Amino acid sequence: MHLHRKLDIGGFSSLPTAMGGITRLACARVQTARINLETLLAEAGLTLGQIKERGTRLNVRSQIKFLNLAASALNDELLGFHLALTCDLRELGLLYYVPASSPTLGEGLRRFARYTSIVNEGLSLQYLEGRNVRITFEYVGVPRHSDRHQIEFCLTTLTRLCRHLTGHHLVPTRATIAHRGDRVMSKIAAFLGTDIEFNAKADEVAFDAAGRDIPVVSADPYLNELLIAYAEEAMARRSMMRGTFESTVQNAIAPLLPHGRVRVSDIARQLGMSQRTFARRLALEGLTFTELLEELREALARKYLSDPALTISEIAWLLGYQEVSAFTHAFKRWTGTTPREARVRRPRTRELGENTH
Repeated sequence: MHLHRKLDIGGFSSLPTAMGGITRLACARVQTARINLETLLAEAGLTLGQIKERGTRLNVRSQIKFLNLAASALNDELLGFHLALTCDLRELGLLYYVPASSPTLGEGLRRFARYTSIVNEGLSLQYLEGRNVRITFEYVGVPRHSDRHQIEFCLTTLTRLCRHLTGHHLVPTRATIAHRGDRVMSKIAAFLGTDIEFNAKADEVAFDAAGRDIPVVSADPYLNELLIAYAEEAMARRSMMRGTFESTVQNAIAPLLPHGRVRVSDIARQLGMSQRTFARRLALEGLTFTELLEELREALARKYLSDPALTISEIAWLLGYQEVSAFTHAFKRWTGTTPREARVRRPRTRELGENTH
């Protein structure tokens, strides 16, 4: 099994990094709760020095892992959402000031999508116009199934930004999220003002097309010109990192698991290549499709078992098993224990020290 091997993606400079704004917001929340911050950071592969030095970029995978750990320690299933509700939008830096100085909402969103990679190389946004104005989120170099809080932060912040820039309470016409929904997610739907489609094939938020022509209340053409020049220079300095093929395949498989059998021919077709080319690309990373599918299922199984709200039968369905017995057999092959035994043996959230300084 290759679950814990290091990724061969062309060296450290190829790892997707982020400016770490959401991580630092979460750190402040952890410290306020008097939870041992350094312990959580170390488990995520981060240090307190990196957090204190605001110019230090963080590994996106470590950021996602820290957010998951912080949410668990804080007992906050909606950590990303709550951080997005309370943060000062100006902390977004270029992603605030460029749209805030743009002439219209549509132009501001187009720039927001273009410059997101400067702030977070693990996310690629597309701005699309048609019957609606749509912003789609794609993951680069990180597996989509590992994240929940980062994407919920992004969707909430983007909606807040639209309302702030226009002075109108804009309501999305559509919102889709690739991860599964639960009861607490109703709070995000209430904030957005629209239902959310879960287990979707893409993370996306859309607004009525008329919204693109709404003037931005703080528009400043002179400042906007300066900021765009600066942002374009920053884009030129940072080449956009391409994700590993393994992560690309994982992101293609994950949303299909609950809907039935995942076939290699379907994934290859979805990625626009023949099965032979698909197999060769996997082989370059030392993988076969069967191995990758097994690894993804095992990783998701461990993640889902940590959620007490999910029954064993629901987890089996989410992983694409028609029978609980088939899931149990597979899990025992992976770990030497059954899912029920693993859930019983799972240690309770450890008591963390209260010394945060």
